[in-house]
Amino acid sequence: MNTPSTEDTLLLYGQAFASRLLLGTSRYPSPTVLQAAVERAQPAMLTASLRRQNLSPGEAAPNHFWAMLREMNIPVLPNTAGCHSMQEAITTAHMAREVFATPWLKLELIGDDYTLQPDTLNLVEAASRLIKDGFKVLPYCTEDLVLCQRLVDVGCQAIMPWAAPIGTGKGPINPYALRTLRERLSVPMLVDAGLGLPSHACQVMEWGFDGVLLNTAVAQALDPVRMAGAFANAVQAGRAAFLAGAMPEHHSAQPSTPVLGTPFWHQT
Repeated sequence: MNTPSTEDTLLLYGQAFASRLLLGTSRYPSPTVLQAAVERAQPAMLTASLRRQNLSPGEAAPNHFWAMLREMNIPVLPNTAGCHSMQEAITTAHMAREVFATPWLKLELIGDDYTLQPDTLNLVEAASRLIKDGFKVLPYCTEDLVLCQRLVDVGCQAIMPWAAPIGTGKGPINPYALRTLRERLSVPMLVDAGLGLPSHACQVMEWGFDGVLLNTAVAQALDPVRMAGAFANAVQAGRAAFLAGAMPEHHSAQPSTPVLGTPFWHQT
């Protein structure tokens, strides 16, 4: 991976990334549209599920998807999507490391098929084992403060709390918990899942989150390429607003022009 030279870079496990947007690679209308969306967004990483790969290089059907990802020259973040047990996730992670030749991993351990909520009871132990095995783990988790703290305690140098259940596009459904999480933990945090609009991405970036990961909101848009650009701009705008520092809120109106020196008959 190349090291960007710009000052405000996303740092994950000591690695710098110029973009704060990560993009998924599933559910696009076609590979051509996916490629165009990636070119427009210029994401830091592309997530890819091992389950989409033909594992054996000797298989009759060539792995066009993997070849396409390599041609795009964007770092790949393998994920363990669809894993429902700790052992299944760990086994998939090791296979993904061999297939994609990278220690990076988005750890998904699903605990409920209806909400696709992470298995919060086993996620920490799975992350701990994978980190000991040399992985750079980015765990997909809820916004639960205690869970996230435990993930940091076992060595996760970044975490990925959801904004809402995967694929819902609802945006942040628990702003209080997300903002509390941001205030209490100092590790990089990327909001993953549940974002549907560029304004959602801008909002969480304004709150101080370090990046976002998107898939469905872009892939299922009427124009995925244009939406990819809209999200990329929103992430940058939100980050700029966070760095600029927003004005404090007031309960009552505040004059935008000072009244000192204004004739009394002009004052109300």
